Amino acid sequence: MMSSNSGQNEISKSNKPAEVELPPHQLSHSTTSQPDSRVIHPPASSSARTPVQPSVPPGVLAVYNACSSIYKTQPNPLQVTAVRKYWLDGPDPLDYISMYENAGNESRHIPPHWHYVSLGLSDLHGDGRVHERSAADEASGYGFELTFRLKREPGETAPPTWPAVLMQALARYVFQSDNILQSGDHVSWHSPLDQTESRIQHMLMAEDAQLYPTQSPFGFVNFIQIVGVCTEELKAAQHWNGPGVLELLRNISSAGGPWLITDMRRGETIFDLDSSFQERLEQGIEQEGSNLSGVSGFIYWEEAQPNEDETRNTELCAQQNNSVSPQLSATDTEKIKSMLQKGLRSGHHQPNQLNSRTGCDQSSESARKDSLDSNYTADQPIELVRTKSLDSLHLKFNSETGALLPLALRGRLKHGRHFTFKNSLNESAVTLVSPSVDGAIVDNEHKYAIHGTWLQVLLQEDFIQQLTQELDFLSEQNQVKEPEVFCWPEHKLSISILPESLINSLN
Repeated sequence: MMSSNSGQNEISKSNKPAEVELPPHQLSHSTTSQPDSRVIHPPASSSARTPVQPSVPPGVLAVYNACSSIYKTQPNPLQVTAVRKYWLDGPDPLDYISMYENAGNESRHIPPHWHYVSLGLSDLHGDGRVHERSAADEASGYGFELTFRLKREPGETAPPTWPAVLMQALARYVFQSDNILQSGDHVSWHSPLDQTESRIQHMLMAEDAQLYPTQSPFGFVNFIQIVGVCTEELKAAQHWNGPGVLELLRNISSAGGPWLITDMRRGETIFDLDSSFQERLEQGIEQEGSNLSGVSGFIYWEEAQPNEDETRNTELCAQQNNSVSPQLSATDTEKIKSMLQKGLRSGHHQPNQLNSRTGCDQSSESARKDSLDSNYTADQPIELVRTKSLDSLHLKFNSETGALLPLALRGRLKHGRHFTFKNSLNESAVTLVSPSVDGAIVDNEHKYAIHGTWLQVLLQEDFIQQLTQELDFLSEQNQVKEPEVFCWPEHKLSISILPESLINSLN
C-alpha cells in the first residue's frame, strides 16, 4: 500500500468484520521524509491536571477523554502536530499524534513502552471542513483512529517521532482511497519501519489493547493499533489470516505479548521462538484456508490468438521446460509492482457468493468503497455492459503479485472460494473462481469471460490441484527467473511472470 525506496508496500484485508488491504504507491513519499509537523512540548505544570479549554474541538476532546481514562497523570502529552492543517491544504491528514508514556505491567510481562494515538481520521470538528457530517449513531469520519505501541529502550527519556511518519502515511492512504483499516488487516511495507536494519518491516492491524470504542458528538470512534511484524509473520497472515497470527503474537511476550507491543530490536520470528507455531499455521491453512480474498498489484491479461499466438506460446513453453522447469508448461511472464493493498474481504455467511458488480462477497459489503468498482458511469449502467467469453487466455504478473498465486490456489480456490487481483495501474481486475462460487459470469462452457473491465477465470478442481503443485515455488520470489513462462494447451491458458517494467509498458 505504501511504498518506500526499497520496495513495494501493501495493505491487505483479511476476512473478518474488520479486514482489508491497501495500495502502496499512494503513500510512497511519506516513508522517506519527515512530515510537515513539529513536536509540541507540554508546559512544565503538566503533572497537574489542567482543565480543557472550551476552544478544544469536540472530536479532539472525545479522543482526549478516552486516553485520560488510562493516562490520568498525563493530561498534556507530547504531540506531533501538523504545522499546516490538512483542511488548509497541508500534506498530512492527521492534525495531531499524541505520545504517552506507558509503564506496562511487570506481572504480565508487559514492558514499558510509548503509546501513540492519532487525531484526524475521525471527525474532530463536525463542521464539514474535513469529513462529511454524520449522525451520532454513525461512524465519526472514517470511524477510527490509529494507535501504536513501541517498546521503550533503556535510558530513553523521550518518544521517537518516526512512528508519526508511519501513521501519517497510513492516514494518507485512507484519505486517498476511502478504504478503512480494520483489525486483521495487514500492510506489506518492505522496509524497516524505523528506517534502520530492523527485521520489523511490515504491519498488522489489531484492536488497541486498552483503548475501547468511544462516542463523540459526531459518531463512534474505534482505535486500531499498528503492530510491527517480520516478513515471515506477514506471509503467515496472507496465507492464513491476520487474527490468527495476532493471537500467536500475543502468546509470546518478546514478540508483542498481550498488548502487542512492537520491539524494533526483535531479531526472531514467532516461528523461531516457538517451533509449534509452524504446525499451527499449516493446520490453519489446510483446515480454514485464507481469508484474504484479494490484493492490488501489477497484472495484465490478453486473449491469446488461437493460431499464431498459441503456436508461439507452445514454443515458449517448450523452451522454458528445457531450461528451467521441465514439469511445467509456460507462456509469457511479468512482474507486478503490486503494493498488494486493497484487500478484498470475504464474508462469513456467504463466502462463495460473488457480487456481480464488485467481485467482493455480497455478505461483506459495508461502509467501504467497493474495491472492484470499475469505471462505469450513470450513462453506462453495469447491466448494459456486455459480457464476452474468451476462447483462450494469457495472464501476466510481476514476481511479487505472482508470488501470491500459490496463496490464491491453496488458501482460497481449494476451499471453494474466489480470489481477485485488482490492477494497481487502472480499474481492471481478474478474479479466479472455483466451481462452487455462486453468481459468477463463467461456467463450464465459458471458462474465461470479461464484463466491462472485470475478467473472471473458472478453474476446475482437478486443475486447481495441478496448478497448486506446479506453481507452489512462485511463493519464493528468489527462485523465480524472469521471464518465467507456463502454459497449459489443453486448457488454453498461459501464465507469465515478467519484469515490472514490461508490465508497466503493457498497461
